[in-house]
Amino acid sequence: MRLGSGGFGSVFKGKIGNEAIAVKRLEGVDQGKEEFLAEVETIGRIHHINLVRLIGFCAEKSNKLLVYEYMSNSSLDKWIFHEHPVFTLSWKTRRNIIMGIAKGLSYLHEECAQRIAHLDIKPQNILLDDRFNAKVSDFGLSKLISREDSKVMTRMRGTRGYLAPEWLGSKITEKVDIYSFGIVIVEIVCGRKNLDESQPEERIHLISLLQEKARSGKLFDLVDTSINDMEFHREEVREMMELAVWCLQVDSSKRPLMSTVAKVLEGAMTLDATPHCDLVANYELNHSNLEGQICSYLPSATHLSGPR
Repeated sequence: MRLGSGGFGSVFKGKIGNEAIAVKRLEGVDQGKEEFLAEVETIGRIHHINLVRLIGFCAEKSNKLLVYEYMSNSSLDKWIFHEHPVFTLSWKTRRNIIMGIAKGLSYLHEECAQRIAHLDIKPQNILLDDRFNAKVSDFGLSKLISREDSKVMTRMRGTRGYLAPEWLGSKITEKVDIYSFGIVIVEIVCGRKNLDESQPEERIHLISLLQEKARSGKLFDLVDTSINDMEFHREEVREMMELAVWCLQVDSSKRPLMSTVAKVLEGAMTLDATPHCDLVANYELNHSNLEGQICSYLPSATHLSGPR
């Protein structure tokens, strides 16, 4: 049974004994080999409740297969972008999903022998189990970063709409994931994509709207109105959007560590201060296309500098 397809192949549902599995078949020999080796090397050595579990793999001639645990509720985008109109996720469930993503990324960034930057955090790569627990998946673009290196040089990789501003200089840290995580928080709370070209021109870029509403103190205007219980958790929702703004700082050194984000979500820490909303960049669409699928957005605001 075919479950779907992405940039590097198709995913099918299968069984090993009584256990349901998801089999990812990489397609395109030249492009697929690099992503296949990266994915096996990265996820084969790590284990965390909020990371999808790799069960096995096959590399025989042109066949490259990855076997994962099956996630019955598919990917997050199917639930927050209203493809399931008869059932919407409650605020508690959405908050728990955000927490799960934060814990998974915190493990990758801070608890492995080498820091692992995922580099493609987006709702399509967040899978949900039968209880809507979130697990980060798809490590085909991930990058290992030595703990001795402050930054790493790499080719631009990722997905249009989720790329941090520092990608323009090709020197990045794991904090590009934190920026993408901030985008995902806003999409979860607002129930729409960051870049939605079906919207009127002034509403296409959700992060630009976020900056505007943050400056005017009207963040709640952007909240997904389909969530019936959102109004009852108004203060939590506001704090979550402020957390997203913190993660979306143009200057990557001002973004929090993912372990700090997790502690804030758990209530063990609080934000030191409300983030300055003018640090969220407005973006102009750059229609250049890299490798057929990677696009970026050029900051029109001045980049802020500060000590690292």
